[in-house]
This record gives sequence, C-alpha cells and structure tokens, in this order.
Amino acid sequence: MESLGCAKNQVDSERMIAELERAGWRRSESPESADVLIVNTCGFISSAKKESIETSLELKQRHPDKKVIMVGCLTERYGDTLAAELPEIDGFLGNRDPSAILGIVEEGRGGRRAASSSSFERTHLLSYPGSAYLKVAEGCDNRCTYCAIPLIRGGLASRDPSQIEQEARQLLDRGIRELVLIAQDLGSYGRDIDGYSDGLPGLLDRLSGLAGDFWVRLLYIHPDHFPAGILDIMERDARFLRYFDIPFQHASPTVLRAMGRIGDPQGNTELVARIRRRLPGAVIRSTFLLGFPGETDDDFQRLTRFQDEVRPDWLGCFTWSREEDTPAYSLPGRVPARTARARRAVIEERQVPITAAALDALVGRELDVLIEERVEGEALSLGRAYLHAPEVDGLVVVRGTPAAGTRCRVLIEKRNGVDLEGSIRG
Repeated sequence: MESLGCAKNQVDSERMIAELERAGWRRSESPESADVLIVNTCGFISSAKKESIETSLELKQRHPDKKVIMVGCLTERYGDTLAAELPEIDGFLGNRDPSAILGIVEEGRGGRRAASSSSFERTHLLSYPGSAYLKVAEGCDNRCTYCAIPLIRGGLASRDPSQIEQEARQLLDRGIRELVLIAQDLGSYGRDIDGYSDGLPGLLDRLSGLAGDFWVRLLYIHPDHFPAGILDIMERDARFLRYFDIPFQHASPTVLRAMGRIGDPQGNTELVARIRRRLPGAVIRSTFLLGFPGETDDDFQRLTRFQDEVRPDWLGCFTWSREEDTPAYSLPGRVPARTARARRAVIEERQVPITAAALDALVGRELDVLIEERVEGEALSLGRAYLHAPEVDGLVVVRGTPAAGTRCRVLIEKRNGVDLEGSIRG
C-alpha cells in the first residue's frame, strides 16, 4: 500500500488494509513480495496529481507481473479518464467507500467477496508508534473558490459522536498515546447531524470522559468556524494539546472575499490573541496561499503585516494551483507564477526568525515528548512535543533510546534550526 497525500488518505489506506486482512490477505512490507500493489492517490493540486500517476506507472513498469490498482482522490475525480488513458493499470476505485477495495482486488479471481464492513477498527496503522489519526468527518461545505475538496470528497458528512468515541477507545486500548483528530474542517463538525447542536466542543467533552494518560491533537480548524468552546475544554483538561492548526490563507479583505471566505484580518488577529491570552504557551500553525488571482502588491504587503502581527509559530506557504471546475479557475487577474513564487519565498524567509524565536523560548524548559524512532547507529531518538504535529513541524532530538511509542520528560537544552535538542529527565 503506497499512501500519498494527506492524513485523511492515510486513514482510508488503513481501512483498506483492514478490509483486505479481514478477508484473508496479508500485507507485504515491499512491492517485491506482494501480489497486488495499491496506490492511494491525491488529487488536490497539480503536483499531487502528477506524483500519483507517476508512482502508479513506475510501480507497474518495475513490476509488470503484479496487479497495480489506483484508488483514492485522483481516481474519484478522474476515474473514467484515467481508465481510458492508463490501460496498463489493473483497477480503479474512488474514495467514497474504502471497504469496496476487496471487490477490486479480487475481481477475476473467483471472488471471495466478503461482506462490506462498516467497522472503523484498523488492523495496521501507518503512523509512527504511539500516534493515530482519528477521522471525525468527511467532505466539506465551505466551498472556498480555489479548493477542489468538495468535488473530490463531497459535502460535509460528520460521523456519529458515539462511533468516534468507540474508535477512540479501541485505539487507546491498543496503546495509542496520541489521538490526532482530522477532518477537512474540524470546526464544522456536527453541523450536518440532525438534533446535534454541541459541535466540536461536544465531541471533545465526550472524549474528555475517557480514562488514561493520552494526548488529543486537533488539525485544521477553518477560522470562520472556530468554536470558542474548545478553549474551555483545553483549560480544564491538559490532555487536549494547546496546538491550533488554523489556515488563514490570506490577510487582504479583497483576496479573502475572492477566496470565498467571510472572515477579516482584524477578526483573525483577535482570534489568535484570544487563544494565546486564554491558553499560555498555545502554538499556532497556519498556511498562506500566495498568487491567488487578483492578488496585488498591496494585498501582499497586507499579508506580510498580518504575519508580523500574528507571528504564527509554524507556517506553510503555497502558491495557487489552477484547478478545473473550481470557481477560481476562470477568475481574471492571474498572477505570474514567477511573482507568486517570489512572494512565497519572501514570506518563508520572514518566517524563519519568527519560528526560531518561538523555539528559543522553550530552551531550558521540560517538555513531554512522544518518541517516534531511534536514530540508527547513535544513542539518540526522535520525538515530538505538544508543539509538533506529525510530519509537518520540527522534532525533538533526544539523548537516549527509550522505546518508540512511549512518552518521556525531556529537558530542552538547545535549538538546532527548526528542531529542539534535549536530555531525558528522571
């Protein structure tokens, strides 16, 4: 299983693995020893589409005798076209029902078709030890004009809170120390459930009733739908990490309106100030989108001022990708790619000292660190503290070799680029 793209895709991959293993298949660690090679594709932006197609074709070229199947977002969006243009690929499946993978894999083999399972229990996790993604909703109703997610994943479809709680218990029972809650927009959770008005705060309150020493991390909350009630829960329950992934995307009112966003820079600045005031030490991660159609030099300068005001601890920068069938596809005033890349480079350079200052403030403090892996050949380990989401932020380099998946107390002794270094205490 080659899982590309986002964490939502990874959960789908894990569900497909579980579905196949329940039917008697065994997961292989390498393509060479497998009979079927599955590529879970991403179709969000052009570079992701290209990677998905190239990965699939390369696997087929290297292993022509094996069955190669493309699944996921790219095939959901372009399945018929891909089937016509890639005859060498042996099967295609979209992303609406991961449990249907069994029928695609076993097509033409006499068909041991097991009943489709609605279970979210996963037999194999693709995360580092001790951490697992917990998907609470599918799809999105925000309709940002640049985004193809509603075309790929459909509208918002929140899971039942009791089902989420049950899956959380299953993960904790198998030794997971960090539950990473994911959706296209966590802030919209529950809006589509009839008779359920508690939203994300209600779900977190439910999870707070679970026993055990574990973390809950929230990823991706649209600023226009930020549920203030989650701050109350984080104040009273330290297991809910003070880490906020809020994609502001821009700070020009003109650009935000063109993007289909209703928020404003002042309101977003006040949101960050309120979070930091209520929760000292809170970490803010955001994303900025550069080169959106109509973005002027003045719009860009507004964004740099917003960056200085908000001072996000972590920041990802992207340039606009022109995606067919999105409202922004036909917008006038397209920004030259060279200009967009130059603006992104400026933002990234300006972010370096901001992130460095945030990390320097942690030197001399003790932090809980979830160990992910040992450094081969050295008495060192790599792990993450509350300020690090999986794979996208820095790491903590720990002197010592505690077991992966365990948590330990670490004295932070120095910063090295975007990473911290420290020694185990106690």
